[in-house]
Parts: sequence; C-alpha cells; structure tokens
Amino acid sequence: MGRASNSAVVMGLAAMLASCGTPDAEAPAGDAPTFVSLNPCLDAIIAEVAAPELVLALSHYSRDPAASSMDVELAARFGVTGGTAEEVIALQPDIVLAGSFIAPATRAALEAAGLRVETFGSPNNAAESIEQIERLAALTGEPQRATHLIAMIAQDPPQSEHAFAALLWQPGEIVAGANSLVHEHMQWAGLSSQSEALGLGQADRVSIERILSNPPEILLIAGDGPGQRHPALQELEGTYVASFEPSLFYCAGPSIPAARARLTSIVEEAARELGQ
Repeated sequence: MGRASNSAVVMGLAAMLASCGTPDAEAPAGDAPTFVSLNPCLDAIIAEVAAPELVLALSHYSRDPAASSMDVELAARFGVTGGTAEEVIALQPDIVLAGSFIAPATRAALEAAGLRVETFGSPNNAAESIEQIERLAALTGEPQRATHLIAMIAQDPPQSEHAFAALLWQPGEIVAGANSLVHEHMQWAGLSSQSEALGLGQADRVSIERILSNPPEILLIAGDGPGQRHPALQELEGTYVASFEPSLFYCAGPSIPAARARLTSIVEEAARELGQ
C-alpha cells in the first residue's frame, strides 16, 4: 500500500472514531482542558503544571527508565499511549501535546477528529525552556502552577571557588556543541568545556585514545560504549571521572534543575578528590 493510501486509511479511521463520540465528549465551556502527551519531554512538564486528573495519558517512553526524563513511578500513575492516532482519538482529549516532528499523517488524523494539536520544539537553553513551560501552563488555564518549576530553573549559579575543565562524553562517544542545553548546564555549574577548547563541535566523536592522551580535569561519562567502559579511564592522574545520566540532558523542563544539581555535586566531589 502506498503512502497516500496509508494516509487515507488513517484519515478515514479518524473520522469514524470521531463520529462514535457523543455531543458531551467535549469539556463544557469554562472547564479546564484535558491533555494527552506524545512526547517524553512534554510528559515531564505537563505532569508538573497540570492537575493530575487533566492528564489522560503520557507517552510510553516515560515508563521506560532508559528513555524517560521523569520519575517512572510518577509516569505510571497516568494513562499511557503508544502514540497512534487511534489510541489518542479514543481518549478524546481537548489538547494533544506533541514534538515538532510529529508525523504529518498522525497530526492530520488527530485534527480531522476535531482534536487540537499543540507542537513544541526542543529548547537549547533555560530561557527557551521557561518560555515553553509558560506556554504549556497557559494551556492548562492555571499558569501559576508553573511558578515553582520556573523558579527552580531560574536559580542563580552556585558561588564556587573551583574551576574545572570538563569533557562530556555522550552516548556514541560524541561531545555536545556550544549551542546546546547541556553546555549551558556545564557553564552554570562553573565548568569550562574542554571539547570547545579543542575546537570540537556538536556530535563530534572523541576516541578513548584522544582522552587518554589529553585528559580533562573532569570526565563526565554519559554513555556505555566500549571506550567509555575502558578500565584505563580509572587510572588517569589528575582526572575525576563521574557518570552523568543522559536522561538529565535529553530534555529541558524539570530535567534542568536535576542536571544542575548533579553537576554541582560532581564539582564538589572533584574538588575533594583532586585536593582543591
């Protein structure tokens, strides 16, 4: 079956499912809207800024510890969706939250069923994240519910006397670029980026040989590639090696204060270990 035929089938199914609803399926005027989230980053935010009863389902990713950016036990308290148009339409939410790259056929099916789809990009810094949170909270009709989360993100950096050059070694043995959220996290924690100093850009690969020949003061390992598990890393003189979970920087929102708290802790541990 061709792509056009697939889209026609999805659209037809959407119309059929929509016709099965009753006139009372929509929330009465003035009531707070209900939500279904198809994106794990948005899952974590809507779970913070909306009343729990308004969140009909989160994406299945948030129940997977390897993919979630929120507490999986918290995610399990909500309904779950695999992200198909059929599942979402059956739940009849007022608003569907999705990433910018939602499949066009899925979006078309949802909108054909009368559902409102709101899409969001991936913030590259804390300011963009706050704007995203404010927009999400505004959709709930209770923007004040975002106040605490925004205040956590807007906290001033710690006043530390320690300054370290750090390299963040991500899954796939790559590094982050300067225009990335995690790079901003490192700056906030008082860390300078060794990869930037070496002229490396977003997603450039760094071999273990290069690290061993020019080790950073702090090596943040966020992956489990063969090089990242090499025992020689534990023998580096003058280098503090720490794990930094990818779930802390894949998303913005509530991940930001969590990532920064972890980096602050690492800086303190490195200062003790390295005698600074």
